[in-house]
Amino acid sequence: MLLRSLPSAELPPRVLFLGSFPPRECGIATFTRDVVESFDREYGTQSDVVAVDEPGGESRAYGDRVVARLPQDERSAYPRLARAIDAHPSDVLDVQHEYGLFGGTEGAWFLDCIEAVRKPVVVSLHTVLPEPTPKHDEVVRRICERADAVVVLSRTGAGLLQNVYNVDPLKVHVIHHGVPDVPFASTAAAKARFGLSGRSVVSTFGLISRGKGLEVAIEAMRTIVARRPDTTYLILGQTHPGVRRHEGESYREELTAAIASNGLERNVALVDRYLDFDELIAYLGATDVYLTPYHNPVQIVSGTLAYAIGLGKAVVSTPYLYAMELLGGGHGSLVPFKNPPALAAAVLGLLEDDWARHSMERRAYRFGRQMTWPNVAREHAALFGMVASRRIFAAASLVRPA
Repeated sequence: MLLRSLPSAELPPRVLFLGSFPPRECGIATFTRDVVESFDREYGTQSDVVAVDEPGGESRAYGDRVVARLPQDERSAYPRLARAIDAHPSDVLDVQHEYGLFGGTEGAWFLDCIEAVRKPVVVSLHTVLPEPTPKHDEVVRRICERADAVVVLSRTGAGLLQNVYNVDPLKVHVIHHGVPDVPFASTAAAKARFGLSGRSVVSTFGLISRGKGLEVAIEAMRTIVARRPDTTYLILGQTHPGVRRHEGESYREELTAAIASNGLERNVALVDRYLDFDELIAYLGATDVYLTPYHNPVQIVSGTLAYAIGLGKAVVSTPYLYAMELLGGGHGSLVPFKNPPALAAAVLGLLEDDWARHSMERRAYRFGRQMTWPNVAREHAALFGMVASRRIFAAASLVRPA
């Protein structure tokens, strides 16, 4: 469903946001922060947040925005939180939802909260599976039945909700993953900052886990470097905290070993830290070709891919659902899963053809303008206003005299 963006001069309803939140290091936490900050920046508001804590996260210190916390593994906390949400002076609850954030099978304990909340609820679903288990199907349907509106970050996700889960199309809204609103720029200044002047730079960023396919990209680098020895591949980001809890740094150690065994120490660098916004934008600014060699074919959103498109990067990706949607129309290049020769050929094709690479960059940048955070904030505000107005109208009709 398409929404009219709410002008900045028109104040939206007051919103309480629920999701993981920094300093927790996870993709949903970063996304929730960016949604809240872009919304508040656009409308001059100061929104409150309920932060979801994973086991062990109870000792984390949050900033002033966080007014309540939900311990993921404490089931009794979910109905208590519902009461606190209804007591909060907000008009709408916005949930940034991922199943792994909540306790119970398929995050089912979240239903104890959302089904008890009386105020309007908007839920953004960051995962929509095309072949759900019966329990997953039940949880999705109950979330969507209770929510006043459901947001997905891709048209693919919207189609799945309607065709697989039979969600009312009028309840489903597509709002793109936000991207920074930065000027299109050459790579020269950013490369100089990192001592990469004169080199071709390929990069991937994000929290590291086995599903990212980085070992495939490293293998592809053998072929790339044989023809373009001036190429550097930057793997930007630390190991995902959840992965680190279960298996330590074993995957990163395997990547380090693969780099050494292929003689790529001068060409592949693991930048092992959680990048702040300015540093991330600088590294992307230095990038000639951005890679998402992911393994999961049903992934319906990737914030890293969205950022690369928003900054006007030439992208080579495996054909997971979100990549197929975003990279159509010449916005990027798709290669088969787990295929180092195809990945190498696509990267070399862009590095050795400046016209093709720059054309792809311009198409990606133009496409990404609709996804900038100010636009995303206005689309969220319009949706919040709509669900709040509907609830007020429905309440008024109940008390209207016959």
